[in-house]
Parts: sequence; structure tokens; C-alpha cells
Amino acid sequence: MRLIKIFIFFLSLFPTFYLVYGTFTDNLGANPIEKILHETGFWALIFLMITLSVTPLRKIKGLNKIINLRRMLGLFAFFYVVLHFLVYLGLDRLLDWDEIVKDITKRPYITVGFSAFLMLIPLAVTSTKGWMKKLGKRWQKLHRLIYVAGVLGVIHFWWLVKKDITDPLIFAIILTGLLGIRIYFALVKKKHLKV
Repeated sequence: MRLIKIFIFFLSLFPTFYLVYGTFTDNLGANPIEKILHETGFWALIFLMITLSVTPLRKIKGLNKIINLRRMLGLFAFFYVVLHFLVYLGLDRLLDWDEIVKDITKRPYITVGFSAFLMLIPLAVTSTKGWMKKLGKRWQKLHRLIYVAGVLGVIHFWWLVKKDITDPLIFAIILTGLLGIRIYFALVKKKHLKV
């Protein structure tokens, strides 16, 4: 499992290496900032979906060891969200705080994206075993926010693209499926507790 974790760690960094290489070789197209914004946001959603897939895969396929990858995958989702936000702040808006505040308060797709980012912060901070013990049952309740963040992330992407909704639609279908599986297992568990 240790070798698998190391492999997945470096594999998860590949989009970052690609963007860094593309930046230095001037290979990111006519609008490199837009490209970096899109790629970091896209990979943030990819990692969110992968993280949310861990528990269903464990329950349906019996892949118990896969749970050991969930924290790392979740932190990579947060890593790409942070990169996405920093690129927006520093490169897209050049730290023009007046414009940034206007965007967050008046542009709905940025409002929901920013809300998703804020929700992921406490999840990243409390992802350690120490916090799991400290929070107890509250830890699980808190970490259900990842579903809300996922929904907001998909809405952010959907409202951003406007015309070609293929990619956000795929994310929406995947997320709906994962939420459906989550609800199904919760209902089954509730039923067994009553028996």
C-alpha cells in the first residue's frame, strides 16, 4: 500500500507539472491564465469526485484498503482548489481587492465557487487522525460538507461555461450517482438499526 500511495501521490502532481512545464515553454495557448484557471478547477473537481468514490467502492467492491487513500486524495482536491483560487487572485485579478469583492458578491458563479472553497478549508484542517479523535462523531458530520462543496463546485463550473455544458453535466451525473449511493447505504443502515 505504501508504494501505491507514493505512486498516486506523484501521479496526482502530474497536472501541476504539466502546467508549470507549459508556463515555462509558453505552451498553454493564447490565454495561459485562463488555461491554468480552467485546469486547476477541473482537476479540483476530478479529485473531489475520486475522493467521494472511495467509500462506495469500499462498500460495493469490498476494497477496504482503498480507504487509506481517501485523505490524500481529499487533500489533493483541496490543493487544486487552493491553486485555482490563488491563480484567480494573483494572475487573473492581480490582487485588485475591489474587483475581487465585486466578483464574489455580484457574480453568482464566483459566489458559489468561493463558498465551496470556504467549505473545504475546515475539512482539510481536520483531516488528521488527531482531529478525528478530538471531534468524534462530529467529525463525520462535518466532513459531509464535502458533498455540499461538490455540488457548489459543479454549479460553479456549469454557470461558468454557459454554452458547452458537457463537462459539468458529466460531473453532475457522477455526483448525483455518488449521492444516491450514499443515501441508499444510509437508509439500509437505518433499516438494520430498527430491526
